[in-house]
Amino acid sequence: MPNFRRLVAIAVGLMIAIGSALTTGDGFVEWQPSSAIAQQIVRSEGVWRTVYEQLPDFPRENQYVSKETGKVALEDTLVSRLIRYHLYVKGRPALYRLDWKITLAEYLGLTGALETGEYPGAAKLKKNPVEGDVAAIRKLNRAQRDALVQALVNGFSTPSGRSPLPKPPSN
Repeated sequence: MPNFRRLVAIAVGLMIAIGSALTTGDGFVEWQPSSAIAQQIVRSEGVWRTVYEQLPDFPRENQYVSKETGKVALEDTLVSRLIRYHLYVKGRPALYRLDWKITLAEYLGLTGALETGEYPGAAKLKKNPVEGDVAAIRKLNRAQRDALVQALVNGFSTPSGRSPLPKPPSN
């Protein structure tokens, strides 16, 4: 029984750290994700389109066939998989250039191997797109990678295009 209490304490601590717990009228505790996490999940859906609008010549790598439909999954692009890998497989924040550069370093083989079993599209597409995605990222030059990082940060920033981070005071 002591292990059960410890697990419950850990779970409650994680829920509080990640989200917010609300006590309902009947005394039960209901968990809701924090607004920052919820917004990131919701906003990530269309960001890949924004990136391709900013970088129209960026490789799409969307020739893979869906297991469900047997048709080419045109909406499953390199950028959409990169975003899902970054956010959901690695759990990295979306607003920081350094975090995107770390993810790109994984694609380049500089910081260790990609997690291919959990790679986005591996379960839904007939062929795991990880090899093609890695090859496409490795073909990019530094300026193209920097432009990709900036487009991703722009896509997750506020609608006005400015980062929600505070600017340092000017003296």
